[in-house]
Amino acid sequence: MRTPFELGIDTFGDRTVDADGKLKHPAAVIRDVVAEGVRADQVGLDFIGIGEHHRDDFAVSAPDVVLAGIAGQTERIRLGSAVTVLSSDDPVRVFQRFSTLDAISGGRAEVILGRGSFIESFPLFGYDLGDYEVLFEDKLDLFAHLLEEGPVTWSGQTRPPLDQQVVWPPTESGRLRTWVGVGGSPESVIRAARYGLPLMLAIIGGAPQRFAPLVDLYHRALGELGRDPQPIGAHLPGHVAETDDQALAELWPGFREMHARIGRERGWAPMRYEDFEAQAGPDGALVVGSPQTVADKVIRIARGLQLSRIDLKVSAGPLGHDAIMRSIELLGTEVAPQVRAALAEEPAAAVG
Repeated sequence: MRTPFELGIDTFGDRTVDADGKLKHPAAVIRDVVAEGVRADQVGLDFIGIGEHHRDDFAVSAPDVVLAGIAGQTERIRLGSAVTVLSSDDPVRVFQRFSTLDAISGGRAEVILGRGSFIESFPLFGYDLGDYEVLFEDKLDLFAHLLEEGPVTWSGQTRPPLDQQVVWPPTESGRLRTWVGVGGSPESVIRAARYGLPLMLAIIGGAPQRFAPLVDLYHRALGELGRDPQPIGAHLPGHVAETDDQALAELWPGFREMHARIGRERGWAPMRYEDFEAQAGPDGALVVGSPQTVADKVIRIARGLQLSRIDLKVSAGPLGHDAIMRSIELLGTEVAPQVRAALAEEPAAAVG
């Protein structure tokens, strides 16, 4: 059965500035994120994902709690993490939190599991970075067992075993929609295929088309492992305004500051405006511009990578809440209808 292409948003709850240029308190940012989720539902977007971080430039450390706040004020939008850092969490508690969110929202919850691009959660929760690989592998294996929603018998390396243990509450549908977020590693793609879980590509720079070999690898691996076809989605940074020039002008200061802040930690060279423009061009990962420009780029990326969903990260450093709200409105009212109409006749994408 043909399932419509999904267009959603992601946010990390970036610390924004107020009208006087002063950095907002995290509590105010969290309230803004709830408002952004409500607006996304009102304008017909399909998904909001909230990232988990444990640092002072991102306000949200408990996405499921914020998503529950959004659930109570929305009707149809799907609600998920972007991502849940499973390596430094307990899989049983993650399942319980999101199955509870699923109950609150009437079956709209999903979770994107990943290792995250920041490491602050490891020392915070007492994990050794030397166990980075084994922690995720072990905990994803347990989570895959939990998704069956029956008595679980499991043993691994990173936590005590379970013996015929039932985890409550179950979902009403019998299955919590679960993706594996990957950043470009073939090993991560094969891991997602091994568990038969949908794949979410984190495309934060470069040309999106460079992920095409990973998409092909995922499809091949699913087939060779005897798994059913699964959807593939992508997370990309984006911003929409009335014109291309306005969108670039609004996004550039915050995007530059965010890049510089993270770059100082990771040894990146400062971003030049020419680099920013290149990423915003037809072949770059930055989906920014007028509704027509953004719609054209979303369609091109979706077709090129055989995607069933794209989520645009609409927050970027201190980019203001008002600009984010307007971007969400344009995504829902002007971009989404064009994208859905253009992709309606495409070959059906697998759906989880």
